[in-house]
Amino acid sequence: MDLLFITPVLFFFISFIFSMLGMGGSQLYIPILFWLGMDFKTQALPLGMLLNVVNSSSAAITYGKKKLIDWKVAIPFGLAMILFAPLGAWFNISLPTKPVILVFALFTATAAVLMLSGWKPKKGEFSSKERRILGISAGSVLGFFAGLIGRGGGSFVVPLLYIAGLEAKVAAATSAFIVTCSGTSSFLSHIFTSAQPQWSIWILCIVSVLLGSRMGSRLMATKLKPEHVKIIFGTILLAVALILIAQNFFL
Repeated sequence: MDLLFITPVLFFFISFIFSMLGMGGSQLYIPILFWLGMDFKTQALPLGMLLNVVNSSSAAITYGKKKLIDWKVAIPFGLAMILFAPLGAWFNISLPTKPVILVFALFTATAAVLMLSGWKPKKGEFSSKERRILGISAGSVLGFFAGLIGRGGGSFVVPLLYIAGLEAKVAAATSAFIVTCSGTSSFLSHIFTSAQPQWSIWILCIVSVLLGSRMGSRLMATKLKPEHVKIIFGTILLAVALILIAQNFFL
């Protein structure tokens, strides 16, 4: 019963915040579900990835309607992640996971510090060719490593897009679509093999995440000023970096 009442409330607030960042939130959903007693492989992992897709896709719909998504980056980026994540998993190289996670965490923390410091990338206007190149190259590399180490990659899309020169709101909105693509691929790979849904909990969590995502994405798209967006981005990204380090080195 604790799971039934606690998780929807927690996940509403998580989805509210992460939808503003263009992230799905699986890096929090999965460990919370596991800590609250769900079996990791059959419950926490598939439900966490499903909630990730629900959150990011709902936010992407809002951002698409508000014309905040840079589609010339989003589409090739998302497709590249879908293609290269299975390739990374297939290679199954004996690569130490913790050093790779540490690099990604430090990269995320660096982007967070840059945002909080007020640093602005020299963006200029990307040409159509440059946007496609950015999407394909970044999506391929990130997708490959995400598949290789078993991560969704959503934590790294926003800082990468921001450092590459996209404005903060556009980076988050574009990330929401990209995370939907990669998250859907990951979810489908698990739902037909290992998932054992507890439908009462699953449905409550889905509804909660959907409501939080709708409210958070609308707030970001219509109400928040760019400087407020950067403060939220920087603070949450720094927290995500610390969570990645804690999960892989101390827990």
